[in-house]
Amino acid sequence: MKNILIIGAGKSSSSLIKYLLEKADIENIFLTIGDLDIKNAKQLSNNHKNTNVIQFDVFNNNQRQHEIKKSDLVISMLPARFHMQVAKDCITFKKHMVTASYISKEMQELNEQAKEHNLIFMNEIGLDPGLDHMSAMKLIDSIRDKGGKLLLFESFCGGLVAPESDTNLWNYKFTWNPRNVVLAGQGGAAMFIQEGTYKYIPYQKLFRRTEFLDIENEKYEAYANRDSLKYRSIYDLENISTMYRGTIRRVGFSRAWNIFVQLGMTDDSYTIEDSENISYRDFTNLFLAYSPSDSVELKLRSYLKIDQDDIMWEKLLELDLFNPKKKVKLKNATPAQILQNILEDSWTLQNEDKDMIVMQHLFGYELNKEKKQIESSLVVKGENQTYTAMSKTVGLPVAIASLKILKGEIKTPGVQLPIRKEVYEPILKELENYGIIFKEKEVPYLGYNPNHVRG
Repeated sequence: MKNILIIGAGKSSSSLIKYLLEKADIENIFLTIGDLDIKNAKQLSNNHKNTNVIQFDVFNNNQRQHEIKKSDLVISMLPARFHMQVAKDCITFKKHMVTASYISKEMQELNEQAKEHNLIFMNEIGLDPGLDHMSAMKLIDSIRDKGGKLLLFESFCGGLVAPESDTNLWNYKFTWNPRNVVLAGQGGAAMFIQEGTYKYIPYQKLFRRTEFLDIENEKYEAYANRDSLKYRSIYDLENISTMYRGTIRRVGFSRAWNIFVQLGMTDDSYTIEDSENISYRDFTNLFLAYSPSDSVELKLRSYLKIDQDDIMWEKLLELDLFNPKKKVKLKNATPAQILQNILEDSWTLQNEDKDMIVMQHLFGYELNKEKKQIESSLVVKGENQTYTAMSKTVGLPVAIASLKILKGEIKTPGVQLPIRKEVYEPILKELENYGIIFKEKEVPYLGYNPNHVRG
């Protein structure tokens, strides 16, 4: 019997655990599921005979090493900053490891040791990163195999609320870590290349420079991710003319979100005095000039030039930003933390709500002196608040990869991401059984600048 240790049983683990339990008897696997809080893990394991749920502290060296030593493969669903404790033990005890997180510099440094011990350390095998890598490489390799030359690659992904659960003016609810949403785009300019010209968008302009997308007859917008340029080396597209990656939102979200950016409400670099005692209205007023006569509403509209009949104004009212009675109740909080707290009042998914994952890739290429373009799109809806679209698209690739490593179907050792055919082909094929299907179609080649005039 093969033993899999799963560390972390949060929201993204539900589909992962369900998949492995469904395969447990036929594949002869046993799961040990460890978390600080075992309540969720117990519910997900449902007393299955091939599971053991344990209270697990990743900083307890003896417990961590004991459990890793007993396993054949370790799946870390912890926040990325905790992976290295686990990874070093996996090297010591010669165990395979799988995570959905980006490969850190420290993780990459374990590559030679992993290869030496014939260990597979599979990273970036969730949704984004993960499904994006696999679906992109499938088409990139296909175009290359035909002799085509890649000219353009654009990739977009977003976690959204499903249309039937879309009940607010922002057309948005938190389907993943709210803090990541509030801090999105910070930490440097967005960098990409279009028609051979490098482009940079500073944070304060990011949400006013959006792309518009049509995905399965629905309109969306996307703002640029921070560093699209690094994907040229990842996908071996060093000479590509256009490389752009972005985050998908419903049309109108970015323009409204830009209000918070311009006011300074997304800043996480300092704390607000007496933050626990201020009201939502006080918080909004912190970022506006003093006036002995003008109301907070009037000052904000005047400062940001928002008309009273503008839908953006309705969006702000919907969030209760001007309520003098609601208190922040957070000690020593940053503006970003307070904003997150306010947004969670309105944007938290309700029990009956469903989430949705939307992804699209655009591939422009030249074949036999003719320019062509392929559009590849994915839309996945969640079932409920346990088996969400997010848990499905993150957890299933992790689970499938883990099983294929144990069965020896994925063989190449080392610290890696899923960009080789040996990895992405069988995983994408199996994901189709779970409704994760990319729809591909040829569309006219658009490019940005068909006449190659430098823009």
